[in-house]
Amino acid sequence: MAHSEKPRPKLKDVARLAGVGTATVDRVLNERGSVSEEVRRKVIEVAREIGLRRQLPPSYMPLIRINLVLARPHLPLLQRMATEFRELTKTIDRRVRLQITKLRDEDPDTIGDAMRTTQCNAVVVYAQDSAVIRAAIADLELRGIPVITIISDLPNSKRLAYAGTDHNAAGRTTGYFLSSMIPAGGPMIVVCNQLMFNSHSERVSGLRSFLAERAPHLVIERVIEGLDDRERTRTRLEAAFQECPETVAVYNVGAANLGVRAAIEADILPRRPLFVGHELTVHTTQMLRDGLMTVALDQNPRLQARFTLDVLLDHFGYEGMSVTRPYTSNVPFVLYSPENIPNGPDGMIPTP
Repeated sequence: MAHSEKPRPKLKDVARLAGVGTATVDRVLNERGSVSEEVRRKVIEVAREIGLRRQLPPSYMPLIRINLVLARPHLPLLQRMATEFRELTKTIDRRVRLQITKLRDEDPDTIGDAMRTTQCNAVVVYAQDSAVIRAAIADLELRGIPVITIISDLPNSKRLAYAGTDHNAAGRTTGYFLSSMIPAGGPMIVVCNQLMFNSHSERVSGLRSFLAERAPHLVIERVIEGLDDRERTRTRLEAAFQECPETVAVYNVGAANLGVRAAIEADILPRRPLFVGHELTVHTTQMLRDGLMTVALDQNPRLQARFTLDVLLDHFGYEGMSVTRPYTSNVPFVLYSPENIPNGPDGMIPTP
């Protein structure tokens, strides 16, 4: 028995679901004016949701003002993220404009206040998992302002999408390499900012699960919350080395790689541990070249920025985007060793 084809959506279907007349739908889709911005957006959203995708006239492409909220923007990853957003925004429609809000600390109240006071119509943010942040996202969603989380997700929030890598997979990948390179096993130490950042907790969880399943000979001795602060990380890691001189590896899931380097070079341990870290920066590039760092897992700031912009363009009605709803991030992380460091300035990834 042949299956009947699903009827193609018509203007009357859009009108019914949008709660307007067919004449209004016709005016919106054919740029005849006399329609409010709220109605125009509703009609376009409904038309796209039911599959009535039509190329809209240029004058119907809304202005998108994106507020990129970055706490502690001096951190290398966030510096790269800001650069990538700036460069990519220049290459797309002139109606897309970027504003970067730089915050001195990553306290949830500080970030939440910055989000709520935005004058833009879209927000992109990196923040820890906090009720304050989730409430700010919910407030913006009620105002029709979409929020995209980058680097670290907030899956239980009202955010529109997450742009980032699979951090659980990053932790498991670290476990795979370390367990292969240390067949005799031993204790290892994990360093993070704080586990309230889902990206960090997921990396630690991924490492734990891999070791439990496939490498019980390698054991996490302790997890140090260094707050991505160089001196705090160095002093806490040196103390850990004193208490556990058998340490065979260090996995830094966050920033403060210079603090880790200082602790390792203090030569407290009888043998230098293997060191796995995150992000390709000027500092980690040098550590790879010096043989101090074994592997760096980079989370692709450029592709995170690209995915973010594609999602926002699609959300605001721009046609021809490569993303579809529900928006699912497919940004891969990249493994760097001393053998595949890019040839950009100071070893950094060259900007196209």
